[in-house]
Amino acid sequence: QVQLVESGGGSVQAGESLTLSCVASGRISSQNSMGWFRQDPGKDGEGVALILGDGRTTVADSVQARFAISRDNAKNILYLQMNSLRPEDTGMYFCAAGRGPYGSLAAVPVFAYRGQGTQVTVSS
Repeated sequence: QVQLVESGGGSVQAGESLTLSCVASGRISSQNSMGWFRQDPGKDGEGVALILGDGRTTVADSVQARFAISRDNAKNILYLQMNSLRPEDTGMYFCAAGRGPYGSLAAVPVFAYRGQGTQVTVSS
């Protein structure tokens, strides 16, 4: 099994920054693809950022040049650096991990494993 625990969410003003962290434990390694997605109540999740097992990264067009995903393989921690936050970035952010090294941004919300989520609220 894989356990994912997010932290770092909060309430900020537009233009400010946040860094989300996700500590992974269990049967997971740096070869697993991992990502972040945002999901509002009653809606489908939306992939925000993805890092593949080979280290390649992708972020959604809506957060291009503002968000960055990275991972500390030694500590099994996934990060999402969120800069220049906007009110439309508000939502519950989830960390997710796939069973293997591949995946797509669209698939992040349905990866095999997910955490409990951390709320990000951006006010104007």
